[in-house]
Amino acid sequence: MELPELAFDERGLIPCIVQDADTKDVLMMAWMNQESLELTLDRGETVFWSRSRQELWHKGATSGNTQQLVDLRYDCDADTLLALVHPAGPACHTGAPTCFYRSLT
Repeated sequence: MELPELAFDERGLIPCIVQDADTKDVLMMAWMNQESLELTLDRGETVFWSRSRQELWHKGATSGNTQQLVDLRYDCDADTLLALVHPAGPACHTGAPTCFYRSLT
């Protein structure tokens, strides 16, 4: 599969918004590099790049809270990805269904 020309940043990363394919809830935002993008497409589950650990991170590999890929889209500027997924559990490391559970208003 030939991938489109995506606008990775100077570190070789691109942000990926993860959204529940059914409820449309925004679950999380994580970073992808070329390798994690290809692994996500190959495996059909999300794989990200951990900036803090400087390594690939297969979401749910240890917790079981994997995210089955339904569709992977990119925006009009080709600098942000949107992963539509079926989550197998909470997205947030706190146990919350989504990482966006706090409000500023």
